Amino acid sequence: MIRLRLYTTLGCHLCEQLEALLETLAIEEVELERVEISADDALIERYGVRIPVLADNAGEELDRGFEAERLAAWLAERGWLGEASWSRFQRDAEPYASAPRGAVMRGGRRYLGG
Repeated sequence: MIRLRLYTTLGCHLCEQLEALLETLAIEEVELERVEISADDALIERYGVRIPVLADNAGEELDRGFEAERLAAWLAERGWLGEASWSRFQRDAEPYASAPRGAVMRGGRRYLGG
């Protein structure tokens, strides 16, 4: 089991995104110690604009782990990346990355994504 610390705060949608990516990409089950930063001024000062921040047992931190490439690289450095899961994730994300994202005007209103 992989044990990590997650610096977070209530309602952090990026933290939820990071957790979902971890579940998908990690080679084994991940146990998260969630650290709520809002109750501690020092934690707010250190992590307030950086959350979500993951930390391993050695204290090495990862900012912006909700970005799949960053998280995959961080996990791979530690031998925790499920290579097959990462390949599948990249393959499944490919159509979304290349799809046009233009805006279309209809009835005087602008709609995103065609």
